[in-house]
Amino acid sequence: MKQKAVFLDRDGVLNREVGDYIKQFSDFELLPHAFEGLKILKEKGYLLIVITNQGGIAKGEYTRDAMHEMHGFMRREFEKQGILLDAIYYCPHHPIQTNCLCRKPESILVEKAIAKFNINPEQSWFIGDKKRDIDSGNKAGVKGVLIEPNEDWIAHAQNF
Repeated sequence: MKQKAVFLDRDGVLNREVGDYIKQFSDFELLPHAFEGLKILKEKGYLLIVITNQGGIAKGEYTRDAMHEMHGFMRREFEKQGILLDAIYYCPHHPIQTNCLCRKPESILVEKAIAKFNINPEQSWFIGDKKRDIDSGNKAGVKGVLIEPNEDWIAHAQNF
């Protein structure tokens, strides 16, 4: 049986968008509404999958270790509230250095998750704060919800 999922961008959707890059852990702040929004989605039976561009790694702005520290913190804080993130996919590349297939607006990371978790794209959503997030989902057959950076998206989750 196919599953349904909500794909989520990271910066500006789950944690506070602060500008170009979140370079250090001390600048990583989870958005309060993300907890309630994710709980609603889990209660509705959605898998929760983060898809994030992290081009600052390629540019030397921060390291993979720093990013993994942020992701570990994010997972632990959500788990304290009973929210399990099913997967986090990231692209460490930047277009000034390489043209990769995993950077949004490309859809390969969404497609990998669809294949791995047996997801029905027609029953799934992508919440993002940039057009490239929505384009990435659309290319894989997933409907998108474009929000403003740091916007409270709980009402969208309630309507899925």
